[in-house]
Amino acid sequence: MTKTQILEQLFSVDDKKFTELALAVFHYQYAHNKVYHQYVDLVQKDISTIQSITQIPFLPIQFFKSHRVLCEDSNESLPYFESSGTTGQVTSKHYIVDYAPYQSSFQNGFQHFFGDINDYVILGLLPSYLERNHSSLVYMVNVLIEQSQHPLSGFYLHNHVELFKVLTQLEKEKKQALLFGVTFALLDFAEKHPIQLNSVKIIETGGMKGRREEMTRHEVHQLLAQSFSTQSIYSEYGMTELFSQAYSLSDGLFQSPAWMKILSRDLNNPLEVNNAGKGGINCIDLANINSCAFIATEDMGEVYENGSFTIQGRIDHSELRGCSLMAL
Repeated sequence: MTKTQILEQLFSVDDKKFTELALAVFHYQYAHNKVYHQYVDLVQKDISTIQSITQIPFLPIQFFKSHRVLCEDSNESLPYFESSGTTGQVTSKHYIVDYAPYQSSFQNGFQHFFGDINDYVILGLLPSYLERNHSSLVYMVNVLIEQSQHPLSGFYLHNHVELFKVLTQLEKEKKQALLFGVTFALLDFAEKHPIQLNSVKIIETGGMKGRREEMTRHEVHQLLAQSFSTQSIYSEYGMTELFSQAYSLSDGLFQSPAWMKILSRDLNNPLEVNNAGKGGINCIDLANINSCAFIATEDMGEVYENGSFTIQGRIDHSELRGCSLMAL
């Protein structure tokens, strides 16, 4: 299957076709991604024996810190997304050959989880991300803001008073809105400007960046729910190295779009991958067609038989970075 054929099917794939398409992506990336090819050769003797998604080798996410993980790699200068991190840390870089698969992924994902973008006001409270370049989260939210075509959609860097006024107006008008917020900024805002939210939904994107004492996601959501007098706080699961996002709309249980699948790996034997269970989080993101679609992350959690999953924190030996998810 060619890259063009893969892309034509990507965002209409269903459960029955997922394995077929994933195997096609695997063979395409094995043939065209030098870094992934070398890694697969180190851990897999014969790729012809790979018949299921659990047999596909998953590239450790750390490779994005040390290599250009690209299909048809060259030395030409390319745009990239970069992970957040504290001073002195080596950050991940996800080089971009084409923004189209990323944009199609988050647009289709938004449609799947929330519906028509034109029905929403989109707000961003992402100060740490707006203050640096190359953030995939800022890119996504910025496009959603533009596509919402609403005059109140926009970013709010540190202007909490203005954000409070906008939220008050949206609630008065009963206008549906989504506020994407980095965790520490949401907590700062909630302390100073508690407000009852019904029409506006909060999407917590993770990220404490050493600004506050580490808290569990459950504790964070309890504080936010109390400050905003709401029953549910949403969460987004995404990262620099991925082109797709999963969302939790209740109880910390994440769901993935059809072209993204989460698997569980054995922490004692990372090459043993299962469709369900507790362990390290492996991600198949078919939208990552020009990079690597099969990534072993540094997160740990539990994957359930229906494909939903929870995140329980970082694996102990992992380097803590700015957008890390909080331990439960």
